Amino acid sequence: MKWVLIDKHDNIIDKAELHSSYGSKAAKMYFLGRKQIEEKEFDKLWKVMSENHYDSQKDLANRENKQYEWWKDDQSYLDIDK
Repeated sequence: MKWVLIDKHDNIIDKAELHSSYGSKAAKMYFLGRKQIEEKEFDKLWKVMSENHYDSQKDLANRENKQYEWWKDDQSYLDIDK
């Protein structure tokens, strides 16, 4: 399974592919070992999640931030004085 290390601005900092039997705790320990800092400091700076979860969260955030501009689709129905 692919795991990603995410900063507080939701940017991917690092990636790792670990055996599928390892869970999120093992992935966190992997990245914690790579950064070689204490867990409390690590948690203040980064978070660990699966790449699939990151992608789905990113897609959801993109959809929520987009405003649907219905008037562009329905221009023929607008009551605009010419």
